[in-house]
Amino acid sequence: MSTDQTAAVNPGSGPRRPTSRFLLSHPAHLFSLGFGTGLSSFAPGTVGTLFGWASYLVLNLYLTVTGWGVLIAASLIGGIWICSFTARKLGIQDPSAVVWDEIVAFWIVLLFVTPASFGGQLVAFVLFRFFDAVKPPPISYFDRTVKGGLGIMLDDLVAAFCTLLVIALWRSI
Repeated sequence: MSTDQTAAVNPGSGPRRPTSRFLLSHPAHLFSLGFGTGLSSFAPGTVGTLFGWASYLVLNLYLTVTGWGVLIAASLIGGIWICSFTARKLGIQDPSAVVWDEIVAFWIVLLFVTPASFGGQLVAFVLFRFFDAVKPPPISYFDRTVKGGLGIMLDDLVAAFCTLLVIALWRSI
């Protein structure tokens, strides 16, 4: 999400920016804050997605499609908990610093578009960032209605689906 939403779990608290100390205080924070990329003061979602792209390129040297399936499934399931845990600790419903959702969703996009040239991957990146930042329907529906860790993860999964749909339609022309 592009802006922080104060959570009902900590009424009266304003949005808190996590620090490096917070990042290292629990393994869940390390993952949910994208190994520090979510601490960026400028466009943490974009920085997190760039980290997702870079990590995909490295991991793809070692993982098979089955390995990716296992990693993504575990990252989605674990992501619901870690994103919820970090959001709760920050007292923010969907902190912009939590970028695990962008990382995993972009892994999915890249898994389906690869092999693709750098230009093709760049188009996927721009489309994904557009859908994640602007949140057109149906993404906005899930962003508004599904809360907690599931909501944090789900709107990015829908953004990934929309990205893949546009790419598939473009390729079919």
